[in-house]
Amino acid sequence: MEAGFSEMRNELQSRDALWRRIQLECQQLHTELLKISEYKDMQEIQIKHQSSCVQLTEQLENKNTELLLLAQSQEHQREELNKIRNHLYREEQSHRSEQERLKTEISDLTEELHQKEITIATIMEKASLLERQLKMELEIKDKLLAKQQLLDFRYRVIKSENTHLKEMV
Repeated sequence: MEAGFSEMRNELQSRDALWRRIQLECQQLHTELLKISEYKDMQEIQIKHQSSCVQLTEQLENKNTELLLLAQSQEHQREELNKIRNHLYREEQSHRSEQERLKTEISDLTEELHQKEITIATIMEKASLLERQLKMELEIKDKLLAKQQLLDFRYRVIKSENTHLKEMV
């Protein structure tokens, strides 16, 4: 019986060793399975990352295209702005020239008006002087006329007296 026990024990030990090897292999397989799973997850992440990179690259290319279009548009707008600035500058220069011309013209007209005012003042002074002279001459002529009328009246009176005296003589 001991031999049977010994045989069974050997058999159990052999099966136990086999069982441990199977468990060890299971653990190794499980570890490999985890590694494979991790590798698969990493590949999926890489694939997602690559897909995301492709999308980001496409978005970046789209943004670059948009930036190029914006740069062209900005350049066009800058050219338009320069044209407008140049036009505005020419208009301002023209306006300044016109203002200077008008200032000069106003200055000339003001000077001419001042000269005319001086001339008018001189004429008014002369007219006032002539008016006084005319008044004086009129007064003199009125006095002379009054004297002449008085003399004329005296002459008639004397003539009439003379005629009367002649008749009496």
